[in-house]
Amino acid sequence: MKKIKFYGMELHIFFFFAIIIFISAWFNLIPNQIIGGIAVLFTLGIILGEIGERIPIWNLYCGGGAILTFVICGLLTSYDIFPESVKEISAGWMNGYGILNLFICFLVVGSILGLGRKLLVKSSTLFIPTMLFSILGAAIFGIIGGILFKKNLVEILTAYVLPIMGGGAGAGAIPMAKVYSEVTGLDASSYLSFALAILAIGNIIAVIFAVILNVIGNIFPKFTGNGELVKRGKNIETEEKSNVNITMDDIAASIFLTAGFYIFSLFFAKKILPKFMGIVIPEFAYLIIFATLANVFKLVPENLKKALQKCQQFCASKLIWIQMAGCGITLINFNEMLSVLSLANLIIVILIVAGCCIGSGLFGMLVGFYPVESAITGGLCMANMGGAGDLAVLGAAKRMELMSYAQMSSRIGGAIVLLIGSFIFQFLI
Repeated sequence: MKKIKFYGMELHIFFFFAIIIFISAWFNLIPNQIIGGIAVLFTLGIILGEIGERIPIWNLYCGGGAILTFVICGLLTSYDIFPESVKEISAGWMNGYGILNLFICFLVVGSILGLGRKLLVKSSTLFIPTMLFSILGAAIFGIIGGILFKKNLVEILTAYVLPIMGGGAGAGAIPMAKVYSEVTGLDASSYLSFALAILAIGNIIAVIFAVILNVIGNIFPKFTGNGELVKRGKNIETEEKSNVNITMDDIAASIFLTAGFYIFSLFFAKKILPKFMGIVIPEFAYLIIFATLANVFKLVPENLKKALQKCQQFCASKLIWIQMAGCGITLINFNEMLSVLSLANLIIVILIVAGCCIGSGLFGMLVGFYPVESAITGGLCMANMGGAGDLAVLGAAKRMELMSYAQMSSRIGGAIVLLIGSFIFQFLI
């Protein structure tokens, strides 16, 4: 029988230190520094994340460990169960030390530069337009929902469409809240509370729609390629697998490059071109643009691209629980989040997910894609919760072979939505 491990550690090792950390936190002994943040938030994130990944149904359809960590930490904070030192340390981690910025930068730079150049270039002409029509369809149907329930246009786009179509929590809703705060000057916590709740609902609806699309494909075989996106078998070419070995020097260089990309983007946003046609362009928008250009024009060698991708994978898989613990404690108004659960919001979310399916399916059919596969990859894989959501959607649709396209939707599509959000948020000022 396989031994249960938490975060790669045997249970007795992990819980020995976890108990000491909890006792120290209770007596307010943990310093409000990065080392204290690692101790407290890693402990909470690991325990709740590991449990969430093991709960049946929840781990497949409700966001798994990341969402359980976020929900439980939010509830414990809401009921004032955490000692004051834990709240202060979490606030320092999320805001004071700038760890959130670092986390977002690793995700953005690594996800874009980690994507094969050939795939990135070819997708620009074949698949990215499909994703854009997916976003357009989601926006149109979302606006229809807004009209039905008397919600204004900007609210529908910023609070519903952007979070759902943003590629998940870690690389979508969290950086979206950061951009929201930078552009509008408003507090990110209320936006993030609402966005994560809407995103969680959207993820469940996306999985249900995946089942429906699979049924449609079975009833109408001409609409599906049974796992092939492009008709006549002309799928987007994938890169040949690289055999580059990543060294410690490569990892160190990738950390420096991530910081360099961010500072270059910040300098451009503050000094070179802070506005375009009167619209403020935040540094994260430039970060996406510069990382894309660096990949397309081969400005970063293959070994460093692989190292950047490795850092991105580490953040997306190993740090997401820790960041979600911090979000639950510091950035979330849980009472506001619970208020999201209404019939009106459910119907609006269903319309948005339906819209992204219809938009991507119809456009995909026009450019030579099978509509079922196009709706799944260009639509539902944008409307779910990122990597775990991709697995749930493709599993429900019985089309796991579409994972490369799903990753493009979550990564490139999420970056596009973040870019769009930086412009739309201007209208909230």
